[in-house]
Amino acid sequence: MVTSEPAGDSAAPSQASAPRSERSGMIRSSMIYSGFTLISRIMGFLRDLAVSYYMGASATFAADAFNTAFAFPNLFRRVFAEGAFAAAFVPAYAKSLAHEGEEKADTLAADAMATLATATLAITLVAELAMPWVIMLFAPGFRANPAKFALTVTLTQITMPYLPCMAIYAHLSGVLNARNRFILSAAAPILLNLWTLVTVLPSHSPVGAAEAASWGVLAAGVSQAALLWWGVRKSGARVDWRWPRLTPQIRQLIALAVPGAVAASASQINVFVSQILVSPINGGRSWLAVCDRLYQLPQGLVGVAIGVALLPRLSRAVHAEDHPGARRALDEAITFAMALTLPAAAALFSIPFFLIDALYTRGAFKSFDAHQTALALQQYGWGVPAFVLAQITARAFFARQDTRTPMRYAIVSVVVNIVAGVILFRLVGVPGIAAATSLASWLNVIMMATTLARRGDYALSAKATSKLLRILAASIALGALLATASHFRGAIEAPLAHVRLGPLHAKEMVILALTLLAGLAYPVLLLASGGVTRAEIRAALRRSPAANGGDAPTAL
Repeated sequence: MVTSEPAGDSAAPSQASAPRSERSGMIRSSMIYSGFTLISRIMGFLRDLAVSYYMGASATFAADAFNTAFAFPNLFRRVFAEGAFAAAFVPAYAKSLAHEGEEKADTLAADAMATLATATLAITLVAELAMPWVIMLFAPGFRANPAKFALTVTLTQITMPYLPCMAIYAHLSGVLNARNRFILSAAAPILLNLWTLVTVLPSHSPVGAAEAASWGVLAAGVSQAALLWWGVRKSGARVDWRWPRLTPQIRQLIALAVPGAVAASASQINVFVSQILVSPINGGRSWLAVCDRLYQLPQGLVGVAIGVALLPRLSRAVHAEDHPGARRALDEAITFAMALTLPAAAALFSIPFFLIDALYTRGAFKSFDAHQTALALQQYGWGVPAFVLAQITARAFFARQDTRTPMRYAIVSVVVNIVAGVILFRLVGVPGIAAATSLASWLNVIMMATTLARRGDYALSAKATSKLLRILAASIALGALLATASHFRGAIEAPLAHVRLGPLHAKEMVILALTLLAGLAYPVLLLASGGVTRAEIRAALRRSPAANGGDAPTAL
């Protein structure tokens, strides 16, 4: 069956070419998005190195204060901006583009942006005025250290205006993504890392670095919103500024967006809950922030990227009642995502201290911080596939404009995370909080997958199941190889003890070499297991004609 295409395509795909062209378009869009996200994450890693070097973790309170100041508006961004419009706006805008034309669709986008900007500005104003009470609620452990508490209040007041900037950025990203333009929305986060590095590097004290980084966050928010505004205008869309209007379409959008925001942001809410639980431990928030950089890398590179590319295609298939096409899209998205995610999970679970010690132990970030961070990272490792799968399975509901069902499951997930987090934190400390987050995420995925199967909307095909088992086998083999290298780490590093390669010492050189070898070994293991074939790789990388796919990304 041929999947319906958006209005305005110059030619309809043939029955033979539609599945391949759409698959190629979705995967290529995902790869482009992932490529820019990878650049952003590399820059983010450099940013984190600078932050941990200058601010430390348990030895000072500056890092905990900054990580809290950044996490608070970041949570609201993901819940009220990215989550809401990934869930509700993109399908509504894509449907309006297809059936009502660009003018009507752009009017909807402008009204939605005005409503979102007004709401986030109001949240920002209230938070600024009530910040001491807000921090008492979300970082109760900080009250034991008045200087730490006061610095956190000040830094969060600086970073809070990042929220409305990011709301506009996320909304305009939705406009571009619905028009199959992914590059700017993927590249814009690089600005955050650049601004943070520029502001932190000249610092001379932990507190000074924290204050400078907070101003960098605000400057980045303004820059990102401006870049996306330019990109939308360049794309031909006319999303003008206007006073908010509660039109029937906007009311319907809000009704979908509120539960969708909660559903799409369950993992982020769980992370924030974890940070609240760990706030009494000095350095605890910084340990979790370092973990976030590593375990959320697959989520950003794979889960979000595939979800962004999948939702427009899935929405079109659902609206056209192309049920085989919708199921095929999900099969391909899940297998492609797991082929990239499971090896990352294997690495995080098998060599957590090797990674943290080699990458972060320097300056004010001590070996004790590395050990504590590694213990938590290992528990996040087995949850990584669930973090990514949640991004994909939720899209199956969002494409059908059902945001309430995943919202209910997200709430259950958060409750489980809180209860399990409190219990496990008392038993094993910070690693217990990480384990609770992974457990809650898997529960969320299982509930969504079970409901999709029960409704007859989607169940993993036998072919996809076979591929997933083969991918899992290749990833387990990779994890075993990495664990072996970690066991003999001392012997591997010994010959390089007195070798210097620029700023790189033995541990940095070894982890880089191991990463390169793993990157070469995994494709061999994957091909050997049958998880992917050479023909499938060639098909995924083949550039499909714009007339055939409708999903091929454009210059922006």
